[in-house]
Amino acid sequence: MENSSAETKFILLGMTDDHQLALLLFGLFFVIYFITVLGNLGLVVLIQVSPHLHTPMYFFLSNLSFLDICFSSITTPKTLANLLSQLQEVSFFGCMAQMGLFIIFASAECNVLASMAYDRYTAICQPLLYHITMSRVRCLLLIAGCYFGGIFNMVAVISSVTQLSFCQPHVISHFFCDIPPLLALACSDTWVTQILVVGCGGFTLITSVMVILFSYMSIFLTIMGIPSVSGKQKAFSTCASHLTAVALYYGTTMYTYLQPSQHGSQAGNQMVSVFYTMVIPMLNPLIYSLRNQEVKAALRKTLKHSL
Repeated sequence: MENSSAETKFILLGMTDDHQLALLLFGLFFVIYFITVLGNLGLVVLIQVSPHLHTPMYFFLSNLSFLDICFSSITTPKTLANLLSQLQEVSFFGCMAQMGLFIIFASAECNVLASMAYDRYTAICQPLLYHITMSRVRCLLLIAGCYFGGIFNMVAVISSVTQLSFCQPHVISHFFCDIPPLLALACSDTWVTQILVVGCGGFTLITSVMVILFSYMSIFLTIMGIPSVSGKQKAFSTCASHLTAVALYYGTTMYTYLQPSQHGSQAGNQMVSVFYTMVIPMLNPLIYSLRNQEVKAALRKTLKHSL
């Protein structure tokens, strides 16, 4: 059986039927979300109030923190509510809104990580041209392009998904409205939608990964040409945090979306989804603050002035 999309309501299976486990997960995810918002918002504010952090690298980092807050807020509050609810229901339009925002911010995050790699490439490989190449206008254009790419992907995919009809029962085997489990419920042909998903997602992933790989290959060759060990260590240290964030984000997203559709258990896929939708946004500000002397110095200075 099928019905019109506008009248469709979906049931999210969530993570568990065990009430005690649901309460435990609620507490865990609430703490993760609280740390995520506090850490990323704190990093954005710190960058804004610290004049010596008003550089292209920290401009992109503040946008990454903003995206992490948005990315986590798409899924976590609804997941927390569902863990305390007997009926984990979401309307068709609510599902499309969640999916659309997820596509925008996930795509934008890929693009911002690529922009940060390009920034490091320019700083290390073309230091004399850095302030010209990474001018304020160019940084703003890069960020605008990051968001425009996400919006384009969202419009292309959501406009196709809304044309589908869905078979009953409308049960999504996930804790949020993700693309693969939603397409599994479609009664109509999903060929066009799958092409758009692979095309838009693949283009974003491939182009961002190519920019990152090219940037770090050039950075590696440049650093190897630095005669002093201390110079090499200093150059590598400016890239370590970004490489860690890239490895975590791309590793989990590629595992989820580039594997065969029937590969892996539901519990395993959900665990990976929890990691990149909740845990990574929490870890990013810790990665960039704990491994960055400039951020730690700015934090100490700000705290000293505020006390």
